Amino acid sequence: MTEGKIVSWVKSPGDKVEKGETVVVVESDKADMDVESFYEGYLANIIVQAGETAPVGAAIALLAETEAEIETAKSQAQGSVTAKPEMTATTASTKTADPAASLTPVLATQNGSNHRSGRVVASPRARKLAKELKVDLNNISGSGPHGRIVAEDVEAIVGKASPQPAVAAPMTPPAVVAPVATAPTTKPTSVPTPAVAAVPGQVVPLTTLQSAVARNMVASLSVPVIHVGYTITTDALDKLYKQIKSKGVTMTALLAKAVAVTLQKHPLINANYSDQGIVYPASINVAVAVAMDDGGLITPVLQNADQMDIYSLSRTWKSLVERARVKKLQPEEYSTGTFTLSNLGMFGVDRFDAILPPGQGSILAIGASRPQVVATADGMFGVKQQMQVNMTSDHRMIYGAHAAAFLQDLAKLIETNPQSLTM
Repeated sequence: MTEGKIVSWVKSPGDKVEKGETVVVVESDKADMDVESFYEGYLANIIVQAGETAPVGAAIALLAETEAEIETAKSQAQGSVTAKPEMTATTASTKTADPAASLTPVLATQNGSNHRSGRVVASPRARKLAKELKVDLNNISGSGPHGRIVAEDVEAIVGKASPQPAVAAPMTPPAVVAPVATAPTTKPTSVPTPAVAAVPGQVVPLTTLQSAVARNMVASLSVPVIHVGYTITTDALDKLYKQIKSKGVTMTALLAKAVAVTLQKHPLINANYSDQGIVYPASINVAVAVAMDDGGLITPVLQNADQMDIYSLSRTWKSLVERARVKKLQPEEYSTGTFTLSNLGMFGVDRFDAILPPGQGSILAIGASRPQVVATADGMFGVKQQMQVNMTSDHRMIYGAHAAAFLQDLAKLIETNPQSLTM
């Protein structure tokens, strides 16, 4: 990323700041990140307000060593910003010229990636909740990324639901994931709507996520692609889904598992093109496209999907969706896909062409499963559930025969042996 948007300030001017404490929440392309202070002191002045954008490396606030230096820092900030708005670091100096600490965010680093031993790492909500409920964070094992303590961990300790915490004036509402299909024929309960209501004659700026998607789509246009479609009968898969749905298994997980198992036989479909040659990844990571209510698109990744059992895969997918709702996915959880699924079947779409994501070799578009009148082998007519799938592939390395062979094996697995997905 090259810039980040300030979502909200956790601390206010004049507040005491501890080393390693979250001070501000920054929106990157596809996630909200807690930015920690590298120094101890007092937040003297906020340079970049909530809702504004700053380039990576730019100073967004000043940190003073003591309360007495706060006014000095404010005065210097006003003069420095006027004289040099493109500054990449700012310090507040005392009258004796002893420099105080500056708060310069490393926007590409998420909370959890720079943990130091002996320091409790917790989300702002978890810290606030622990303070309200008088819970010692040192006695809690975090369940979040990299062992980060989240609000649910605090709630589990006290054994009761948390009160609704006050949120520091977020500039944008939390993103909500669009309905994920629980079966090819499932209808959506709601349709994603823009976070900002459209007004005739008004120009609504793109969100950070929308801008990122737009850049990726433009990059995709430079890749020559081929589209190959296939019709898959889903009767056996639907029957299996009904049997294991009560155990928490989703149709999304079943489809992802089926694709991952098939990719084992077709490593070229899991590969990607580079100027040096064809790159074969060490793992099969299935990404699933999810529409966000703020108008963006994100692809949570089921890593090593071929190695996970269907029940673990479903639990992982549920966790990914929950964290996508609050934009708390780690970069590796949305940027490491080797193959992508895009399912519009829940909207009743019969067939569509998906755009190839940059850095991948193929994406599979899945339509709705519908009852169809088909001819049987004995010349009779019958009714079967069928869905249309259409694969878009990088034609620089994947040709029509490669795509057809993959889809043929995927259909064979779904139609004749879906039970193997539970083994």
